[in-house]
Amino acid sequence: MSKSLKFLAPIGAAVLLAAPAFAQDTLGLGRAALPEEVAAWDIDIRPDGLGLPVGSGDVFTGEEVFVEKCAVCHGDFGEGTGRWPVLAGGAGTLTNRDPVKTIGSYWPYLSTVYDYIYRAMPFGEAQSLEPDEVYSITAYLLYMNDVVPDDFELSNENFLEVEMPNAGNFFMDDRAETELPVFSAAVCMENCKDSAEITMHASVLDVTPETEDVAVTQDAVVEEAAVVEPAAPAVDPALIAAGEGLFRQCSACHQIGEGAVNRTGPALHGMIGSTMGAVEGFRYSSVFQNAAAAGDVWTAESLEAFLADPRGTMSGTKMSFRGVRNAEDIAALIAYMESFDD
Repeated sequence: MSKSLKFLAPIGAAVLLAAPAFAQDTLGLGRAALPEEVAAWDIDIRPDGLGLPVGSGDVFTGEEVFVEKCAVCHGDFGEGTGRWPVLAGGAGTLTNRDPVKTIGSYWPYLSTVYDYIYRAMPFGEAQSLEPDEVYSITAYLLYMNDVVPDDFELSNENFLEVEMPNAGNFFMDDRAETELPVFSAAVCMENCKDSAEITMHASVLDVTPETEDVAVTQDAVVEEAAVVEPAAPAVDPALIAAGEGLFRQCSACHQIGEGAVNRTGPALHGMIGSTMGAVEGFRYSSVFQNAAAAGDVWTAESLEAFLADPRGTMSGTKMSFRGVRNAEDIAALIAYMESFDD
């Protein structure tokens, strides 16, 4: 054996002998976390309120923070932009084929809202928000989902008093007791049912019209066309189309057209010429109740002013929208809304 090999052999043996003892010392890496370090990571909020930081925030402040920090992805009213999640609306859609699952329509616990914002938002700037800002944003989201009024202030003291609309439809997972025994029982392979019958088809029925010949002669078409009254000059279709695109920011709270119903805001069908604050079944703020009592009527001019500056025009309105800044956009929105008045 060469001198070099003779020299290395004892060293190798020493390393092998020392390895087990060294491994038991966790390779010499790491240390126990300090209490301050654990506290910095332990930021989850439980449904019973455990973990909530001391703080508060109101709806109005929440709107300002939301517009600055959140609206770029979620829209001014939580309607979502692009493929980012919708945060408001969706009430009554959970039984639909395509339910809209939002904070207001689906989530069972308010703590989940606060926890997620506090932990992960805004996108790319996670945990940059102060507790008061998170309380404010959470209050604004509750307002947009028609859970709280516009003067609501959320804090760690009243947090548990807020009940989410869909909380009652959640229950403890009982599949271990109800489903598991069924699926773990012996499987029937023959004569499992006395009889079998088809109760429905995997298709939508009654969508094809009944076969019936409907004869419409060219003479009848000409005769009918002859008695049609001249139509009034139509509004520029491009203006209406532009208004339809702009109305998407309104659709988080309002519906319009056939079958429109009240949501966070009232249905907007037939506004021009109607009494302010008079949509049946909608709970208006006092400023609109007073307008209705006074018999004030929506005109094109008053609607333009309101869309430009809702809070300045109707001080105390529940609508948190900051207003449409561009006069051309206002004209397009009104044209679109008037297209449903016929």
